[in-house]
Amino acid sequence: METEQQMKDTLQLHIDTLSEQLHGLSRDIWIRPELGGEETFAHDRLLRFFSQEDRGWTVQSRYKLPTAFRATWGPAGGGSGCEPVLNVGFLCEYDALPGIGHACGHNLIAEVGAAAAAGLRAAVEKHSQQLPVPVKVTVLGTPAEENTGGKIDLMQAGAFDDLDLVFMAHPTQQDVSFLPGVALEVVSVKYHGKPSHAGAYPWEGVNALDAAVLAYNNISVLRQQMKVEWRLHGIITHGGEKPNIIPAYTELEFYLRTPLVKDLRDLKGKAEACFRAAAVATGCQVEIIYPSHAYSNILPNATLSSLYEKNGKALEIQFAEQPENFSGSTDFGNVSFILPGIHPFFYIGTDAFNHTKEYTEAAGAETAQLFTLRTAKTLAMTAVDVVCCPDLLRKVREDFGLAKLKQEK
Repeated sequence: METEQQMKDTLQLHIDTLSEQLHGLSRDIWIRPELGGEETFAHDRLLRFFSQEDRGWTVQSRYKLPTAFRATWGPAGGGSGCEPVLNVGFLCEYDALPGIGHACGHNLIAEVGAAAAAGLRAAVEKHSQQLPVPVKVTVLGTPAEENTGGKIDLMQAGAFDDLDLVFMAHPTQQDVSFLPGVALEVVSVKYHGKPSHAGAYPWEGVNALDAAVLAYNNISVLRQQMKVEWRLHGIITHGGEKPNIIPAYTELEFYLRTPLVKDLRDLKGKAEACFRAAAVATGCQVEIIYPSHAYSNILPNATLSSLYEKNGKALEIQFAEQPENFSGSTDFGNVSFILPGIHPFFYIGTDAFNHTKEYTEAAGAETAQLFTLRTAKTLAMTAVDVVCCPDLLRKVREDFGLAKLKQEK
């Protein structure tokens, strides 16, 4: 217990000494918002932070994806030298939203990941002789969370293979140690008809807009028969060219969300029946395409959540009660099915909702810094608990296995 508290004191002090650099990091990313897959400035800015931190970080730019990165430190600690290395991972997101910039606060996610990793590194370095196992600290920059699921691409490329634990935190309206998120699938529906003059001889055409409208209405009717916690929402992204031309091509995009990833199969089947029925009714051809990765719900880890709350309360975080419903989605859900981890949510000083202009302003405000750095300290302190206690690590891994087994039934 003494070593743990000493390490926690060390990491808090170190994060405090970096506060100006960390604020500058998140502010720079906030000022230069970039869409998923295009985050070249954020990528370079984060690499510069770890290079300037100058404590032996090994930095890899464009790691497996054009705007992903990896920074590693260690290993250090352990007794006999034959214990397996415990590799603790922290994730940084930094993509923005079209039109409204960092309205989901991913600049602050980047700051939390960088701060927590730097704090844990300082604690491990100073107290390495007291650690039961050698510890390595890894930071992964994970782009494109908002659109294509960069973490899933990185998973498939093996970027998470050598990690043992993974930590990140996401800004929202309150402090909560765990929210399950929901599974998400994006579907693009394309109808192909036949053009014709809409005034002179419309009977020669096959109206793809009629198919799109029917599909939209079919989905609206389907909602009455959907489970309460399911979500299915979308738009017509292309509806034709001119009013006097029977539309030969239309396109819709829908999001399908369910509490558990296994429920997506049922919802996809129902939605696809709606899309195909519209094609049959109008004589159009239909393409149903899933252009990006499906996002899984987040697996809980009771031990990590409990540790996070304990450490957060020591820093005067007031945790809210678990909400009954939460419909957000993240590609961290997929990561949570392959590694034990935690993805808490944190308050940044505003009641504004994510994905609004008001939240964009809050994510760039100095007010958010107290809450952001406090969250980074709490994540790093939670990591300290686990690296100092092999029994806790075993419990974390047991929780992971049980949660995964329960979800797959």
